[in-house]
Amino acid sequence: MSEKDLKAIAERLDRLVRVVERAVPAPTAPVDFAAADAFVWHPAEARLEPVESVNRVALRLLKGIDRPRDILAENTRRFMHGLPANNALLWGARGMGKSSLIKAVHAEVGGDGDRPLKLIEIHREDIESLPDVMALVRGAGDRFILFCDDLSFESEDTSYKSLKAALEGGIEGRPDNVILYATSNRRHLVTRDMAENQASTAINPHEAVEEKVSLSDRFGLWLGFHRCSQDEYLDMVQGYVAHYRLAIATADLNAEALEWATTRGARSGRVAWQFVQDLAGRLGVVLAD
Repeated sequence: MSEKDLKAIAERLDRLVRVVERAVPAPTAPVDFAAADAFVWHPAEARLEPVESVNRVALRLLKGIDRPRDILAENTRRFMHGLPANNALLWGARGMGKSSLIKAVHAEVGGDGDRPLKLIEIHREDIESLPDVMALVRGAGDRFILFCDDLSFESEDTSYKSLKAALEGGIEGRPDNVILYATSNRRHLVTRDMAENQASTAINPHEAVEEKVSLSDRFGLWLGFHRCSQDEYLDMVQGYVAHYRLAIATADLNAEALEWATTRGARSGRVAWQFVQDLAGRLGVVLAD
């Protein structure tokens, strides 16, 4: 074989190696879970990105949600100590502190157990990769809360079936060191038209209803969040003001807070926090714990 032929073969082999390298993903690097208390999942690179500072408020500042606060904290403590605990679905009115409660409970309870508790956020659009996250943390020495905010499914979206299998239906099941906490504005996670479309095409329409309900059934805890009363809203505002030592008379505070809520057309924990941010800005106070 001539030198020219050998060179041509070598070039073809080089091209073949490059094609294979592009087709086969590189091995996932080991995750340093000691790098942070919280991580964000990036499925394209099968990577957990450490979060240096989690955007959250202290548990004591969350007002008007005492019952779900206590239930979720107790469930998390059980999980921390290796006792049976349930996946939790926090559903209901927007702005009432669902995601804030999960992050606050993680911070409050995280140091109570014999193993570190880590928070991993997985975005709604990446929910199909949930089994990959579970495989990555299965067997790790830490415990993990997988957190998905604003979880819901639209028509033609079949990724909810992956979630069902990953939570309870798969052959491996949920790892002992993993629990899933999700928030949603919907109790049953799927849209009504999605369930109706399934019912209209199903041989037995009741099967479509069962399919809709069975997804939420994978969550042992359903914690409802409802619109707050005026007194609860003012209690939220006053709690923030006292915590950050904002100097304002109570009568003026209540009047301004109610006017703010009226202009927003809603009363909620989010509206209360936005008002306090505006108030602190007007008073020239930096909000820092």
